[in-house]
Amino acid sequence: MEIDQNHPYHTFEIQDTLQEVSAEEKGLSSEEAQNRQEEFGKNVLPEKEVANPFLLFLKQFKDFLILILFVAAGIAFWAEKMADVYIILAVILFNGIVGFVQEYRAEKAIQAIKSLDQNYAFVLRDGKEEKIEAENVVPGDIIILKEGNSIPADARLIEAKELRTSEASLTGESMPVEKNTATTDEGASIGDRLNMVWKSTNIVNGKGKAVVTATGKKTEIGKIARSMGEMKMQDSNFRKKTKLLGKQMAVIAMLVSAVVFSLGYWFRDYEFEETLLVTIAVLVSIIPEGLPAVISIVLAIGASRMAKQNAIVREFTATEIMGSVSTLLTDKTGTLTQSILVIKRFFTGSGKEIAVTGNGYELEGEFKEEGNSFEWEDRPVERKLLAIAAFCNDAQIQKGHEKGEDLEIEGKEKDANKESDDPQISGDPTEVAMLVMGRKSKVKDKDPFTGYKILDDVPFKSEQKFRASLVETEEGPELFAIGAPERILELSTEYLTEEGSEELGEKMEQEIQSKMDEWADDAMRVLALGFRKSGEKERISAEDVKELCWVGMVGIVDPPREGVKESIAECKTAGIRVMMVTGDHKKTAAAIAKDVGILSGEENEDKYPAAMTTQELDVADEEFDEYINHVNVFARMNPDTKLRIAERLQAKDTLIAMTGDGVNDAPALKRADVGIAMGIRGTDVAKDASEIVLQDDNFSSIVNAIREGRIVFNNVRITSFFLLSTNFAFGIAFITSMILGWPLLLSAVQILFVNLVTAGIVDIALATEPGHGDIMKMPPIKKSESILKKDFFPFLLTVSVVIVILTLFTFNHYRSESEEMARTATFIMASMSQIFNVFNMRSLRLSIFEIGPFSNRWVTLAFLAAIVLQVLVIKIPFFRDLMEFEDFPILDFLVITLISIVIIGAGELYKYLKFQRKMF
Repeated sequence: MEIDQNHPYHTFEIQDTLQEVSAEEKGLSSEEAQNRQEEFGKNVLPEKEVANPFLLFLKQFKDFLILILFVAAGIAFWAEKMADVYIILAVILFNGIVGFVQEYRAEKAIQAIKSLDQNYAFVLRDGKEEKIEAENVVPGDIIILKEGNSIPADARLIEAKELRTSEASLTGESMPVEKNTATTDEGASIGDRLNMVWKSTNIVNGKGKAVVTATGKKTEIGKIARSMGEMKMQDSNFRKKTKLLGKQMAVIAMLVSAVVFSLGYWFRDYEFEETLLVTIAVLVSIIPEGLPAVISIVLAIGASRMAKQNAIVREFTATEIMGSVSTLLTDKTGTLTQSILVIKRFFTGSGKEIAVTGNGYELEGEFKEEGNSFEWEDRPVERKLLAIAAFCNDAQIQKGHEKGEDLEIEGKEKDANKESDDPQISGDPTEVAMLVMGRKSKVKDKDPFTGYKILDDVPFKSEQKFRASLVETEEGPELFAIGAPERILELSTEYLTEEGSEELGEKMEQEIQSKMDEWADDAMRVLALGFRKSGEKERISAEDVKELCWVGMVGIVDPPREGVKESIAECKTAGIRVMMVTGDHKKTAAAIAKDVGILSGEENEDKYPAAMTTQELDVADEEFDEYINHVNVFARMNPDTKLRIAERLQAKDTLIAMTGDGVNDAPALKRADVGIAMGIRGTDVAKDASEIVLQDDNFSSIVNAIREGRIVFNNVRITSFFLLSTNFAFGIAFITSMILGWPLLLSAVQILFVNLVTAGIVDIALATEPGHGDIMKMPPIKKSESILKKDFFPFLLTVSVVIVILTLFTFNHYRSESEEMARTATFIMASMSQIFNVFNMRSLRLSIFEIGPFSNRWVTLAFLAAIVLQVLVIKIPFFRDLMEFEDFPILDFLVITLISIVIIGAGELYKYLKFQRKMF
């Protein structure tokens, strides 16, 4: 059987669709369904393979610096320096464990917060309704659609009764979409195909039937998932930087080693084996054995800090990349906004416009008129409007701590034993918004409304554009109606004022229409409210909704998340461009963008529009680039255009982060340098495509992550410079000593001890540095900026030269006693110089006395621990013999320690001349 699952079924009449997929309205037979499943497969999406722990562990050893360490270990093994081999391998293993633990924990955390998909569907089989596993749905199945359920597959509607779906996760549309069975144009976008329903979207109202036209990977969500799997991904920017760092270290190590070998073998006439031994020692001294481990620790600390800010890091290097982000592409619905509908204000026949405060579904809020508290109890018009809002709806809302009947929400049953402070809701989102406003006013708790009783109800229908309730009031039965503003206005003959009902004349109608237009321009959805006396009626129908008394109207919005405006302002201060890329309507997108500060209101729309759509961006690359360089709001985006925006920005050396929660965001999330998915409202597809997942869905957490990312990059830099200063100094010292004809300054194992243990302890502590100055007022780190920035090489050279002078002076001073005593003294001087040098490296710009010498307790503790280690390794016979040291006098130890403090003075002098006096 051939069924084309990619056909534009939205253009087909119902009977043509049934014929094309070989289906009947009574459904498939069980036997036919089984045959089709064997042919077309299970109705499941392509799944990302669960990370194999072993492969995840091996992944940690792909770094270029790690490969250099393996080479160094191999050379040491060949030279039978087993102590060196064991220490190097221990560093490699430690680095792998740190990286593995962080990424494995992140994967587990993502699995823990993934939403549970509805795993069943209602279908017609053998002419009867059956409840089956969603994965068993096949093309041609007739699915039955019920309020609150998730849609199991893409399907063409054959019946639709007041059917509305939530498609925000697929299209970005924030409002429920009204569905019908009429055909649509072939070129209609996904969001405009009103006769189709889509897999993994939800039914918020009504019911219907549909014939399945695509399942599994052939659905719209499946196509997106499949295209993501086919993407060829490049290395992250940070991996490129660390690879470059490794290559730089390798080149330096090989050049210096070549110089040492040449000096020893050809100019000093050392024996080959002796020369090779010295060369290995120099190679080991210059290769920063501890750097991969320290970088992993810096990233792990950054990831841990981000986790405390509710940002789970899935890809280890994303912690640093966040600090380099210069452009942030954000979705609107569910990211900048709360993805719920709330009433922002209402306007009544008394001429008053009242603002309603409160966030989301919070049941507490205030009513304000021109910023002042508004008491509605003694205002008859506002009393009536709040009463209509509270009683004329079929929504349910329940506080998390309230006892009562469990609510079934979107097909998921709430655990009665689970406590939550969040209200639990069910029903149409607009009706919930009305009910929330009613609960804020507590109108049902006040007389005479405590005695109100709903007698009958007329549900919303798209053709009538209103809903109505018959309510028993203190004045007898009254009909309350809520609906489209133009429809309620059309059905009204009067309007309510503080003095009573008055005839609805042309002047009032114009005032109402003007207010409707004003609110529409602010991207608010407007609903009007009215009522009429109903005599002694106990039942009502749609025909009874006439000759209404117009009471007022409400403006409904999907409000911005708390703190979003401040976060966007902070991004701009930090030099980060924020762009909105959404599937929602252009006018709505522009209004929200202006509300949260993405648009300033000062844009020159004569040259570039404030917002653009997918259709308007269907231009050549050159013109496309011009638009994305100057426009910050893009609406009605499809996945391909989102992806194109991301790719064109990256082509211009822009490092981008992309936020989102829907399936439509997933391809761009994966393509972005950092993909950031919402953990609560985000789809599993979006989470799998991202490097970071926000546990609280709070846009403000992104700014915190950027701040931490900048600190991480700075810490990678200072820890790298710290180790490099040690190794660079050792290289210069070795070359100088050979030119002078001196013996080997230190053995390879002594060098490793300085690099990995002494310097390693304080370097790890340096990784905890919190950041200094207002880091979010600095421009973003350039995408092309390397870790070893040339600007800081004079600083590196300064401290290295001081260490070399102190080291050579010490060796020469004690050489008269013995080579072992000279090496012991040199070891102490080299170690103590590095220990004190950590205070220089805490900031490459600020004085240690400006940031506080002991303000980082971990550095202070590491400093003390490193000094204790020096004493132990020199004074305890076992370690002293293992390291080939002599018993060194304590007084001499103290003198060398005091002399090594000179390194701090050298660092302070450099910073003063460079950044205070700006002499060079």
